[in-house]
Amino acid sequence: MKHFVITILDNPQSVKIADRCIASGAKNNLAIRQWMATTPDEHLVKKLDDAHIKQVGFEEKYSRLENCMAAFHSHYSLWQHCVQIDEEITIFEHDAVVVDNIPNNLTYMGVVNLGKPSYGKWNSPKSLGMNPLTSKRYFPGAHAYRVNPVGARTLITQARVNARPTDVFLNLDVFPYLQEYFPWPVEARDTFTTIQKTEGCLAKHGYDKNYKII
Repeated sequence: MKHFVITILDNPQSVKIADRCIASGAKNNLAIRQWMATTPDEHLVKKLDDAHIKQVGFEEKYSRLENCMAAFHSHYSLWQHCVQIDEEITIFEHDAVVVDNIPNNLTYMGVVNLGKPSYGKWNSPKSLGMNPLTSKRYFPGAHAYRVNPVGARTLITQARVNARPTDVFLNLDVFPYLQEYFPWPVEARDTFTTIQKTEGCLAKHGYDKNYKII
């Protein structure tokens, strides 16, 4: 099994906190490696077109359009990698911190959330270990989850139908089998965003007057 943290390689702040994620993984017996993030550059539209990902689903008031699409494509590229290597993988965003052991032998149906909710209201699962997705109707942030090749193929297929911001893309209406592991072994510790507008930051648990939009 392999573990990856999405990292904006030409952004020193992203690299710094991705290194923090890697260090937190090492403390919990996970060898996490960097994965090059897609960025909102001149090649983004072609990458989306090549993947047959439509832009319309990303148009909402909380995020900057190109940044949101680039973030989704970063996850999409890892789903493709999961299928290519035919091996389950763990996906972290750069602001994720591993706070507890993540078992290697999790039994789940395609995709499982590992991250503590990072914004808004949420519900706690009713039992320890594997649960149906309970915290929200969609992933409570896409900062930490595990996917197997079967799940990755399903995500890729659906991305070509109705792509959306990554966390709300991963929702129970489309993927009723989504699960989450509790207590959550990963937390998002973010002090800046490269994706959201101010409206998208207000509900973040880490948002305060020092929070930066970059």
